[in-house]
Amino acid sequence: MTPAFDLLVKQLKKLPGLGYRSAERIALHLLVEKPADTAALIESLESASRQVKRCERCGNLAEDALCHICLDPKRDASLLAVVEQVPDLLAIESSGAFKGLYHVLHGKLSPIKGIGPDQLNLASLEKRLEDEEVTELLLALSNDIEGEATCHYISETLLPDRSVSVSRIGFGLPSGGGILYADQITVKSAIDGRRSYDT
Repeated sequence: MTPAFDLLVKQLKKLPGLGYRSAERIALHLLVEKPADTAALIESLESASRQVKRCERCGNLAEDALCHICLDPKRDASLLAVVEQVPDLLAIESSGAFKGLYHVLHGKLSPIKGIGPDQLNLASLEKRLEDEEVTELLLALSNDIEGEATCHYISETLLPDRSVSVSRIGFGLPSGGGILYADQITVKSAIDGRRSYDT
């Protein structure tokens, strides 16, 4: 193919879940089968990259200072779920099992990958625990070594002097699995089956 086509495939391949063949099919679709869709896609990407940012309170996606969940007065502000990434938040939301607020860390502790507390959205979590009336902190992080280490860090570092009950998401997920890869029924069961977290 052409250098420009190869570059497009290379960029598409960087997206999660896309291998070379899928990226190539998408590139062909955009350039050959539906070229009119290409302009609309480019415009949507440019608009989203300008307008969508992180919610100042929780780290979710937002177009204003706060996301729609943080602005919803019907949410239970005493219940706060800590998740790794925005897709985890979306998976929990789609289950309909959680009516509290969220806090997105944008990762998990991983010394091997050079991800420490300063690289995560932990300072704002600590501020929320100081400023807001949170009574239960639900640690909805993946069931792997890094997820457990992050839960332990939050429990030991941010919560020792606070009267906040800490719970851990119940898991019907395989070891090492995350919320993102579970179906809605499994996510709902995991939220409903949360258990007290003891370090």
